[in-house]
Amino acid sequence: MDKKNLSWKDLSLSDFKVYFLSLFKALIPKSKIKTLDELEEFIQTKSAWVSQVTLYSYLKTRMGTRYVLHFENDVFMGSVNLAKWNIYSVSLQDLTFFTFSYLNVNFNFQEISKAKEIFNKILDDEISNKMPLDIIETARKSFDERLEKINWNEYYQDLPFNPSALSLYKWAPIAEELKTLDRQIVLNSMILKWDIIKKEFVSLIQF
Repeated sequence: MDKKNLSWKDLSLSDFKVYFLSLFKALIPKSKIKTLDELEEFIQTKSAWVSQVTLYSYLKTRMGTRYVLHFENDVFMGSVNLAKWNIYSVSLQDLTFFTFSYLNVNFNFQEISKAKEIFNKILDDEISNKMPLDIIETARKSFDERLEKINWNEYYQDLPFNPSALSLYKWAPIAEELKTLDRQIVLNSMILKWDIIKKEFVSLIQF
């Protein structure tokens, strides 16, 4: 998306469609996750939904009735876009680690190397969606660092989504003095969204 043409309308048509489609799909019986391809799709779509909905909801809440005016500002829109991709990159890591940790413990799934393969495949696909290459590179390095330290037996039940919640707090383009006041609310907003995804995953997985 060309930064010069970014506006609130553009966000509604592109980014927010993930949110509205998810709401619609919530009314439709969901297919079980039986293959790695289906798991990849789950990780990608749910990470996008959580990161976008929490970011835009926070911005709209903080700005109140003036939010439309802010979204007409090119500089601010550039900050929003930067925040969106950075939060999404960490969300992808969190959900990838969570799902494979859960599969390893509860389904005795041993192909743990597939976690990195799926994560990198999603990032490769996002290049065509104009995900910044520097953010992709940083995400790959961060994933590898976390991969070296992860305990697969414990990760899925040991605050697995704290990194993405902290990423939302870090990257949201809101004045620091205001974010400080909002810290707990912001973190909880994302954790609550992830709780929905966790329950959905457990109900759908059939490896």
